[in-house]
Amino acid sequence: MKTKLILILVVTAVMFLFYQYGRSLWYPVVIKFMDKKTVEDVISRYEEQTRRNLAPMFEKVGISYPPEHLTLIAYKDSAMLEIWGANEDKMFKKITEYPVLAASGELGPKLVEGDRQVPEGIYEIVGFNPNSAYHISMKLNYPNEFDLMHAKAEGRDSPGTNIFIHGRDVSIGCLAVGDPAIEDLFTLVYKTGKSKTQVIISPSDPSLARLTVPHGAPAWTQDLYSAIEISYRRVTGK
Repeated sequence: MKTKLILILVVTAVMFLFYQYGRSLWYPVVIKFMDKKTVEDVISRYEEQTRRNLAPMFEKVGISYPPEHLTLIAYKDSAMLEIWGANEDKMFKKITEYPVLAASGELGPKLVEGDRQVPEGIYEIVGFNPNSAYHISMKLNYPNEFDLMHAKAEGRDSPGTNIFIHGRDVSIGCLAVGDPAIEDLFTLVYKTGKSKTQVIISPSDPSLARLTVPHGAPAWTQDLYSAIEISYRRVTGK
């Protein structure tokens, strides 16, 4: 009886862990048998909710909603993601911030597929996934030109791919911000336009101290951090 109880507990624990952390494996199979949502379905569902949540914040600092220009800034060490918006004059103002609920890895750039690292750099949103295993998600253009250039120079054939900002509170190499936050962010980026949106992922807040290259990181990381600092200052003025 005791052995049977232990077996039941072990099986239950394994099933829970697979459900929680293996969504990227089982969810695509499940979604094949479900009605798939479109991006337009998601926007229709969350547009008014997002407007109620965010429009007053934009208006408070004198920025139109949706903004003419949008920057999302994520800090890996403090696990925060900020929204910055601007009108045509590109004078950005901070709108609000969300906690990053999960982001694996350490400080330093992503180098290879499977290293569990969240990338660092300046990225674009290149796609929306209304049927994500993690509620809904936005895909970044990692690896970008800078990432590919250094991967090629160092003979790294698989620098990684499929980096997203998504919902839920689990992640390997992506930024998980929870469902309510991704509903706002997904809708905001869609309404603003991907071409008018940039994403800065920084190891820490450059306004507090110069970015320091972690021990063991590639020599070119200093160039990356200088580029992050320049882009950060252009947005924040700090």
